[in-house]
Amino acid sequence: MDLYFTFSYSVWHMSMNVLVTGASGGMGLSVCRKLAESGYTVYGLDIRQPEGPFPFRFIVADVTDSIQLEAAFQTIKEEAISLQAILHFSGIYDFNSLVEIPEHEFVRVFDINLFGVFRVNRLFLPLLEKQGRIIITTSELAPLDPLPFTGHYAATKTALESYAYSLRMEVQLLGYSVSVIRPGAVQTDFLGVSTNKLEAFCRATRLYTCNAARFRTIVDKVEAKSIPPQKIGELALRILRSKRSKYVYNINRNPLLRLLNLLPHSWQTSIIRWILH
Repeated sequence: MDLYFTFSYSVWHMSMNVLVTGASGGMGLSVCRKLAESGYTVYGLDIRQPEGPFPFRFIVADVTDSIQLEAAFQTIKEEAISLQAILHFSGIYDFNSLVEIPEHEFVRVFDINLFGVFRVNRLFLPLLEKQGRIIITTSELAPLDPLPFTGHYAATKTALESYAYSLRMEVQLLGYSVSVIRPGAVQTDFLGVSTNKLEAFCRATRLYTCNAARFRTIVDKVEAKSIPPQKIGELALRILRSKRSKYVYNINRNPLLRLLNLLPHSWQTSIIRWILH
């Protein structure tokens, strides 16, 4: 009986291990805290350590650095043996025009938002248990037509959605599931960063000075209706606990963006030109 209990506890304990990328960011940190409070053993990856005390195992790793990810893989393999889920919250946001952005900055956004997810999944999939789950964070912009000055960011998230759907199709054959979270504005450092990025773009652009300044007023209105990052943590926990997770989970979608996207492309273009010109 003691042997059976020990084995049963071991299996249960193993099934409560999860990996979270972007663990120092607003959404990622909230997810790590929520899952740790709910009994999960959380392995959080990020390029910098979170501030203050945190109730999870933190490992320094850059999702663009395969060597650092390999070291993280070996550590988690030795300590956790297996994972119940892989949750992706690493990402960067940026503003720029598609004809002015430096090539290295354009590539960097893809390297983090898209290729980083690919690297982590490819490396850590062998640790994922049967019926394990992969949760990928995209954006409410992913299924919508891109807006000006966010095109390169939107392109990464749209590509990430295509990747996630293809991944879902493939790994279901191996006994895994893939879900996508499409958050709208969330009260994280992302909002402050996006404001700073937009201000920097407004100062630097030589082609769209007036247009960018007007675009900032639109962004401020969109981001004003934000939700606390704890809501993302609660959603992630609900997905992990559900018997059959859905593919897409939308949260805090902006009604104006959705309404704009319902219009014909010619109307959308005309409206944006009228607002920003």
